[in-house]
Amino acid sequence: MVKFTGETQGTYYAVTYFEKDGRNYQADIDSLLHAFDLSVSMWVPQSIISRINRNEPGVIADQYFLGNYDLSKQVYEKTDGAFDPTVAPLVNAWGFGFKDRMHVDKKVVDSLLTLVGFNHVKIVDNKVVKNDPRIQFDFNAVAQGYSVDLVVNFLKSKGAKACLVDIGGEVMAHGNKPDGSFWKVGIEKPKDNAAYGEGLKAIVKLENKALATSGSYRKFYEENGMRYSHTINPKTGYPVQHSLLSVSVLADGCGLADAFATAFMVLGVDESKHILEENPYLEAYFIFSDEKGNLQTYATKGFRGIIIEEMD
Repeated sequence: MVKFTGETQGTYYAVTYFEKDGRNYQADIDSLLHAFDLSVSMWVPQSIISRINRNEPGVIADQYFLGNYDLSKQVYEKTDGAFDPTVAPLVNAWGFGFKDRMHVDKKVVDSLLTLVGFNHVKIVDNKVVKNDPRIQFDFNAVAQGYSVDLVVNFLKSKGAKACLVDIGGEVMAHGNKPDGSFWKVGIEKPKDNAAYGEGLKAIVKLENKALATSGSYRKFYEENGMRYSHTINPKTGYPVQHSLLSVSVLADGCGLADAFATAFMVLGVDESKHILEENPYLEAYFIFSDEKGNLQTYATKGFRGIIIEEMD
C-alpha cells in the first residue's frame, strides 16, 4: 500500500493505492495536477480559462478545458440549464468568484443573466467563440471531480490494482483492497463552517464508483439577516434559498458526479428526483431540513444499498 497527501486547487488531496512494487507516484501526480491548474484554474492568471475569460486572441483550448467544457454541456442539457459554467459573472458579482463582491440588486442580476447560457458559446477549431465578450467560464463545480478522474486513470495506467483518490472531498474508488474489502468513505453532517471530516452523517462503501458532494453549509456569508449560499441558480441569478443542505451523487465518473451534485443543489430535492428517474446511472443521497429545522435524508434505492451506517 502506498499513501500520500498534498495540496491542489486550494484544497487537499489524499491518494491511497496498492501497487506490487510499492512505487510512489506523488511527483507525477503533482505534475499532472499542476498542468490541470494551468488549464482550468481561475486563480492562475495565465491559465487557459483565465485567458479565455479575458478574451485574449488566439487561445487554443487544451484537452482539460475541452473535457470540462464537454462534460459541463452534457450536464447542462440533462438538467435543463441548472448546471451552467457560464454563470461565472453572477458568481463573481455575489462574491464567490475571483473578483470583489458587487452591490447586487435586481437590475444587476437581470443584466448579468443575459450573459448566462451554453447557447451563447461554442467551440470552433478548439477555440471558444462567444456571442458576447463579457461571457466568462467557471469550472469550479466540475473541475475538482474531473481531476479525481485524471488521477485515477493515471494510477490505473501504471498498473495500480486498487486505489482511492480524494480531492477536497470528491472521491473515486477503483477496485477492492487486496483482502477483498470495500473502500469506506464518510458523508459529512451539514454544519456551518465545519472543518473537513468534522462529524459524519453516513458511511458508505465504494467499489469502482465516484462520490461527489455539494452543500450550502460551507461557503456562504450573511448580510442584513440573510444567508447567501455560494450555489447560484443560473436561471434566477440568485443564490439558492431552499431547505436542501447537502447532496452526494454516485456515478461512474467523479466529474459527472460533481456536476450533477451542483445541479441538484440548485434544483432541490423534488426536481432532482425527476432528473434521477431519467438518468438511472446516477444515485443520490440528500440531507435537508424539515419545517421544524430537523435534519432529514432521502436516498435512492441504489445509494441505500451502499450505506454501511447512517448516524443521527
